[in-house]
Amino acid sequence: MHSVHFFFISALAFLKARSAPVDSYRHPIVQTSYGRLQGNISEYRDDIYTFKGIPFASPPVGEARWTPPTKPDAWTGVRKATVAGPQCPQSKTEGKTLWSTGSTLMSEDCLYLNVWTPNVSANLPVYLWMYGGRFIEGSGDVSTYDGSGLAAQDIVMVTMNYRLGAFGYLSHPELSAESTHNVSGNYGVQDMIAAVEWVKAEISNFGGNPDQITVGGQSSGSSCALDMFFSPQSSGLIAGIIAESGPRAPHDPLTGSVATSYREQQHALSSGVDFLTNKLNVSSIAEARSVSMDTLVEYSALDDTIFDGTQFQNVKNFIEPPLWRPVLDGYVLPFTYWEALLNNQHANVPILAGDNKDETGATPDPGYTLSTYKGNYSDMYANLSSRFFELYPVETYYEANNQSNQMWRDLSRTSTWQFALNLAEGGNTQPVWTYYWTHTPPGQAVDGASHGSEMYYVFNNIPYNYPDMAWTDLDYEIQSKMTRYWANFIKTGNPNSGNLTEWLPSKESHQTMWLGDSFGSGTIGEESHVSFIKEFFSYQTPW
Repeated sequence: MHSVHFFFISALAFLKARSAPVDSYRHPIVQTSYGRLQGNISEYRDDIYTFKGIPFASPPVGEARWTPPTKPDAWTGVRKATVAGPQCPQSKTEGKTLWSTGSTLMSEDCLYLNVWTPNVSANLPVYLWMYGGRFIEGSGDVSTYDGSGLAAQDIVMVTMNYRLGAFGYLSHPELSAESTHNVSGNYGVQDMIAAVEWVKAEISNFGGNPDQITVGGQSSGSSCALDMFFSPQSSGLIAGIIAESGPRAPHDPLTGSVATSYREQQHALSSGVDFLTNKLNVSSIAEARSVSMDTLVEYSALDDTIFDGTQFQNVKNFIEPPLWRPVLDGYVLPFTYWEALLNNQHANVPILAGDNKDETGATPDPGYTLSTYKGNYSDMYANLSSRFFELYPVETYYEANNQSNQMWRDLSRTSTWQFALNLAEGGNTQPVWTYYWTHTPPGQAVDGASHGSEMYYVFNNIPYNYPDMAWTDLDYEIQSKMTRYWANFIKTGNPNSGNLTEWLPSKESHQTMWLGDSFGSGTIGEESHVSFIKEFFSYQTPW
């Protein structure tokens, strides 16, 4: 690996590279394979160094639109790495506090990453974060993901950008013909793999251990992390996975619309042909490469129709997945979710994964009446509906809303627990640490312990990123515990240490780790409820 060159002006010492000027404490310089980078000091913590806007691949622009990422060009002199690169093209969603902040600059030239490190001369574990946002929005510079909080735990933190929407997931026969592997549609996933490869090759220059890279993400970002788990193209590069609001049972029908969802190659190809003809009004990929960025962004938020014609078509909470998402292409992703688990076709590394109390169907105010409760769950459970109403009985609208929430929470916990069992049954020998997040952040009673709410706490950055929220002593206590669990896992593959409440890996007992309002092992649900949900899964076609 390349040696580190780090410059200080101080009373004690300074180092000097051949042609680079001596720089101050606040502007560290490191040497990479591509050239020297000048970073900065974290805006939140004076003992954390940041390097932002580092190219990990060549710009996928012009004729390179819809091609796999290639290595970036080298540069001469010292390149400033003090500002994050542009976000990948996307439609901004208004009012989203966790995902929509960050740069307002967008460009197809967006394949950049950011590094936070406490010590460029160390050999520290690495955490590579991949953002969520339904594969159509998000970026590595979103303030929620600021890496200084985890870097303060002696971790080298990395965030990255990957292509979104049609830019990242268009599949088309012409694109497949261009490919040496005769596949297309996984450009965003290949960006992720390229980022992992860059980290493996270069992170020692920033004080990171290239043999201790944990990849993590939330929501569709957890799918990104899991794609690194399932893809043979990232084999041997990762040491662990964190999947927040992530893996579910292959037989859970919701798997098709949440993280780990994918498209079959043929479906993706036919969708791509239709997209060029009926949306872009062009007849070839050459013409499509000349379509403006803004026009493609207009079609970023298209949905698929996987539930049409099924018993879930009209069921509340069965939301169609985005059209633009990873493709089961036989090369980047060669196996179905179920095949990979059944036949141990994945990395053999530890996993930390879980669900939140108020997501995937559960919410503080579901809005059911007795009539809509009966109609919704009669459709969802079909021939099992009479059994469902015995297990989740209601006589008032209040009970209808409570029982609906109870069912969705039972289903989520059972589904993630079943994923852990399927891994073990397929031959995986590494532990899976599952959790259930229960704490509502201040001022968010309407949303509850909602999708993404755990991220406030695991990144160790309150109140820096959200100073207007009324954080309490309890929130800081929860943050301390959550950060330590996550940091422990990144460092060792095991979340336990010191005086933290013991977190047991998921086994055949109906238990998971409850985090937030309480900390400790708890049930995934009443035995009769769990048995019913497992029976429901058994009738479903696996993903």
